[in-house]
Formats: sequence, structure tokens, C-alpha cells
Amino acid sequence: MLDSTSTAKCPVHAPADHPKVQPEKVGILLANLGTPDDYSYWPMRRYLSEFLSDKRVIDYPSWKWQPLLQLIILTKRPFSSGEAYKSIWNHDKGESPLMTITKDQTAKMAKVMSDRYGDQVMVDFCMRYGNPSTKSKVREMVKAGCQKILFVPLYPQYAGATSGTANDQFFRALMEETWQPAARTIPAYFDEPAYIDALARSVEEAYAKASSRPDILVVSYHGMPKRYLMQGDPYHCQCQKTTRLLKERLGWEDTQITTTFQSVFGPEEWLKPYTVDHVATLAKEGKKNIAVIAPAFSADCIETLEEINEEIKESFEEAGGEDFLYIPCLNDDDDHIAALAGVIEQNLKGWVD
Repeated sequence: MLDSTSTAKCPVHAPADHPKVQPEKVGILLANLGTPDDYSYWPMRRYLSEFLSDKRVIDYPSWKWQPLLQLIILTKRPFSSGEAYKSIWNHDKGESPLMTITKDQTAKMAKVMSDRYGDQVMVDFCMRYGNPSTKSKVREMVKAGCQKILFVPLYPQYAGATSGTANDQFFRALMEETWQPAARTIPAYFDEPAYIDALARSVEEAYAKASSRPDILVVSYHGMPKRYLMQGDPYHCQCQKTTRLLKERLGWEDTQITTTFQSVFGPEEWLKPYTVDHVATLAKEGKKNIAVIAPAFSADCIETLEEINEEIKESFEEAGGEDFLYIPCLNDDDDHIAALAGVIEQNLKGWVD
């Protein structure tokens, strides 16, 4: 039996064959979208199949969507997506930039949490799609003695297709555990002052280093079908508020900043304006020097390093634009880690001393 007065929750007078019980810990599980294991055809196909088969991402009926996906889209798209990944791949480490950065974020967060809570906590990360899977990391935490797990989707703004599906996968993983830990998941932190401050400082530092001040800051968020907004998804509203708070923190006028949406996929209407089109419009209107930041991404990835800094930049330059400044994601910047640590601490209340 377990001694309920012991903080470690270890067996007292247990029989010799009693299963080993680890000292109790609180798990902090960071979660990001995911990445293919490699940019070659089959790893890309596996990754894209998992991602694009998620009903939270593409909600078309399976009988209609899966034949199109498996027989047409996934025969071609792994090649083009693979080339895009190859152009940004961390060849030294044999992994995508998102994987490298997420590992760095996790290491820094583990240090912060260890300094504050000692061995009461365990910090790790998982991916919604690809590896390491949410299921495998939940299993590791349970085996390590985590009787409570705080799940931390690294998406400042909530969307069903990002935070929602990450939570779904976390809860599915919990369903498979015999000894199911208590669980919490953090809310969106799109308006957290420390997060806004970190964004603002990254803008100020980038502008200070620029050879000339950009005419406008384009705040580009990952897009989603407009239909999802009309169904009640709060993502669009939270993005707009993040931009407004950033503008206020910087002390800027409305003319110095604008909100756009990128990564359009499929035939239906998505949230507008589309970043790729809007930067071309800005160039034609005489704004030849722009900066772009992507606050919805906690780490640089294919959508920022390739889509923004290559495709969207090209659209701007082809329309007559001259100077294009991409401001990197917050990544493992100390201000970002501190902001996330503050959110985590708020949600650990009652679980750690």
C-alpha cells in the first residue's frame, strides 16, 4: 500500500513483488506542431498524411477527402514540400530547424524549472505529428513518476487546428494509461504582458539593426478557413488582439502595422488579407521597405524560414519592393522562455511548492 503522508508516495511495507513506484513528480510537457524525420519522399509522405488526415485540420468527410489526399495530393506534394524542407534543413544535426529550436527551448525551460522547483518537476517536449509523439512522451512521464502533467501547447493564440488538436492527442494518450495522472492544459497566452513585451523587444532590436526604418510592420499569422471563424473559433480575434497590444506596447500608429494571414491551402476562402498578396499590394502602393513578424509561431519553421523569407519575400520584390526584413520568431530567446515560464507557473499553482 502507499503511505498517503509521504510526499514521495513510495510504498511502505510493500510486498517484495510490488511494482516499483517512482518518487512523485509533476510533468511539464511542451508541445509543438511537428516535423518530418527527413525531407525525402517517404518520411515527407508519412508526415503529411498524418497532418492532413487530422479532422481538426481538414474537416471534409473522409470518404471524399481521403481518396483525394492519398491518391493525388500525396503522390506529388511530398516532392515539393521536401524541396522546401531541404532548403532550410539543419544538415549538421540531421533535423529540421523546428526540432532544433524546440530542443533548445526545452533545455532552457528545464533549467528554469529546476532552479525554481528542484526535482519536483520534469520537463520534456512532444510533437502533435511525427516524432517524438505525444503518446510516447506521456508514457515516459508516467513511468518516471509524474502523477500530474501540465500540457503546454506552444501556440499563443488558440485555434482548433493547433491547440485544440494538440489537446485531443494529449487526452487520447492519457486514456491509454493504467495509472492515469491528473492533467491540466494551459490556456492561450496571446495577451500575456510578458509575451507582448518579448515580441515588442524583438521588433525594437530588429529595427535598431536595420539600415533604414521599415515603412510598415506586417504581422503575419498562420491562416485558417473563414468558415472556422464563423463556427466560433476564437483564433482570428486573438490574432487581432495580439497585433493591437503589440502596436500599443510599441507606441505606434495604425499606419505603421498591419495584420495578415498566410499558408492558404485548398479552394475555400481563408482569413484575409493573405500575406503573399498583401505584401505585393504594399509594394505597389509605394511601401518599398517592410518588415514581417509571425507571432503565432513560437519557433521558426517551414512557414517562416521558407514561406515568409523566400516565397512571400519574392512576391514583395516582384511587385517592386526593395528591402524585406524578416524578424525571427522568439525561439529560445531568454525573454520568450521567461514569458512561457510565467504562464507555466500560473498553471502549476497547487501542484508544486
